[in-house]
Amino acid sequence: MDSTTRLHATFYSIVPSPYQRDLFYALSQRPEIQLTVYYLEPASPDSPWSLKPLQPYEKILPGTCLSWGLSRFHLNWHLPDLKQTDIVVLNGYQSLTSQIILNYTTRKIPCIFWGEKMVAASGGVKGKLQKALAKGLQQCSAIAAIGSRAVADYQNRFPDKPIFNIPYYCDLSPFSTDMPQRPREPITILLCGQMIARKGVDLLLNAFERLIQSGYTARLLLVGREAELPHMLKSVSPETRQQIEYAGFQEPEHLPRFFRQADLFVLPSRYDGWGVVVNQALGAGLPIICADAVGAAQDLVEPGVNGFIFQPGDTDGLLQALTHYLQHPEQIQAASQASLQKAAAWSPAVGANRWLEVLEKFTDKGNYPRNRI
Repeated sequence: MDSTTRLHATFYSIVPSPYQRDLFYALSQRPEIQLTVYYLEPASPDSPWSLKPLQPYEKILPGTCLSWGLSRFHLNWHLPDLKQTDIVVLNGYQSLTSQIILNYTTRKIPCIFWGEKMVAASGGVKGKLQKALAKGLQQCSAIAAIGSRAVADYQNRFPDKPIFNIPYYCDLSPFSTDMPQRPREPITILLCGQMIARKGVDLLLNAFERLIQSGYTARLLLVGREAELPHMLKSVSPETRQQIEYAGFQEPEHLPRFFRQADLFVLPSRYDGWGVVVNQALGAGLPIICADAVGAAQDLVEPGVNGFIFQPGDTDGLLQALTHYLQHPEQIQAASQASLQKAAAWSPAVGANRWLEVLEKFTDKGNYPRNRI
């Protein structure tokens, strides 16, 4: 299949994150598609991954970025000529670059927005800006929502627009190799993510403290950027601290060995648009306990089968789920097998198939001709 008959797709994303790059690589291997990926910046301060060599289809656009609280607003220049592009996919809308694409590129080329569930708008000037930028999504041909929870959110916000469920798919094979026999003594509980309140680290520390003080034997393994952890640990007794290991931030290629050390995985976030670490826990064959505010919970966790879901901020609910597995360790093995079985449906190849189905709806097989600017 030559380049004139292939579907030419251009993706715009924020940074070259490892989990998105797994999917992009799988897409690039499909003969039906010619892929180009542009990133608005080389790295994010919240996720200090080392920059790996880019693939030939990947490029970082020159530009600058304005930070406002936790939000980052990008302005890029030398935007590419899209005359040979059939369809654009935009991951992120809170930037001047995204708004330029939404308001100008979409006049000639179909554009699909790909995003997590929207965060509730802030108050004041920042909230008004967020709402104004979100209006740009009206220009899209469709929305690819990242997970079932995001689908419901976008269907409510944009009832007249086609909505598809395309979560994050990443390479889980490194997590599924050399798997140990679970459970082991002591049972090890893993949390992987930034050590911040939004991730619910304080909730897990509180629940773990109560476990240890109740006489249970367990170990807590924390992996991720230190951030607020020293402050949170002040509320933990010296006895409980002896059962906690903090491994620091780890590059993605080093994460599998920490997942192998674990018997349970916990993500107690107060809010998480998706949570790729839940995919990784699935691939590692771990029972998964996570808050209902985690976007991946609804799609990846089947309560009572491969884990449990509790209400965000509910330490008692988290403690109950942890206690269940500590009291019934034989159920860890069954939940582990259930996670492994689910993991097969979350490979980058599966994600590439899903993307091709959607992209083709809006090019040759849809209502849009392959226009050229």
